[in-house]
Amino acid sequence: MERVDIAVVGAGVVGLAAAARLARPDRSVVVLESHARHGVETSSRNSEVIHAGLYYPPGSLKSLLCHEGRRRLYALAGEAGIFVRKTGKLVVAADPSEEPALERLRRGAEAAGAEGLRLLDGAETRRLVPGLRAAAALWSPETGILDSEELMRHLLGKATDAGAIFLFGSPLTAVERRPEGWVLTFGPSGERLCAPVVVNAAGLHSDRVAELAGIGIDEASYRLHWCKGCYFRCRRPIPLPHLVYPVPEAHGLGVHLTPDREGRVRLGPDSAFVHSLDYDVDPALRASFHAAASRYWPGLAPEDLDPDTAGIRPKLSGPEGGFRDFVIAEESARGLPGWINLIGIESPGLTAALAIAERVAALAC
Repeated sequence: MERVDIAVVGAGVVGLAAAARLARPDRSVVVLESHARHGVETSSRNSEVIHAGLYYPPGSLKSLLCHEGRRRLYALAGEAGIFVRKTGKLVVAADPSEEPALERLRRGAEAAGAEGLRLLDGAETRRLVPGLRAAAALWSPETGILDSEELMRHLLGKATDAGAIFLFGSPLTAVERRPEGWVLTFGPSGERLCAPVVVNAAGLHSDRVAELAGIGIDEASYRLHWCKGCYFRCRRPIPLPHLVYPVPEAHGLGVHLTPDREGRVRLGPDSAFVHSLDYDVDPALRASFHAAASRYWPGLAPEDLDPDTAGIRPKLSGPEGGFRDFVIAEESARGLPGWINLIGIESPGLTAALAIAERVAALAC
């Protein structure tokens, strides 16, 4: 049985960031990934937005790590040549009745440390994005976009160069606690390795992995609720220099307009709780997407929209739940020393990945 210093379960962006931070020549790190490559699930199925921390309570991990992670991402991109663009973002009140919600969002975001926010009236908003229907908007200059695949390839390369070993096609099947560490059984042949430290970065399956380690996920409030978000793509060009978001909804940020690095625009995501990993996008959703976006972008026609991709968020809050923070926990208090859980890493997980990795390093070393 192979013995290593640290095992990471999951090679999404957070697992990759953790491996890149932890690996070094005198420390053996092995990453187990059930899929044939990195970042197959949530990390590659999102809006690719660098968030500015508008939506999270002051002092929460989501807020603190969003701000830290955003700064780290912009700095890393400049050093490593990863594509980012600080586009800025408008959160639009399409109707005057939404302006109080916009003001509440501004106050909460500033209290949590969001930088450079400014309330704009309708005329100022339309000068930034002609064609918008807006009674007012909140301007966030620190929001941006990135190429998530470029980021993940960079982290994979950094971890590999430092000696980390990636075992793809190796789903974790069993966990056993022994005096010398955690014995992990994985892969179709039941291979095993032993590590004194395990980082559970399994994304959509992180609650199940925690359960394998002996944690009662309902008692610990670690059970995940999968929330699917679909996207449509605009088939004709839209002159969109900035991201455009509606006032946020209960379980997401609403159907928003996001340009990619080539300037193509996607709409989404919507929100629907699901029980299976189904990534199909029903073309019948076109009407609801068109209706949602037309509230603030009236020039859109239904035939402009084509089904695109879908992603699934690993949410700790269910359909009736309120805010739940990230779980980033070393579980010695549960009698499980060396086991580090990362659970409920939904948005802003991509933005926060590098900062999450720093937290993991502090817990692991």
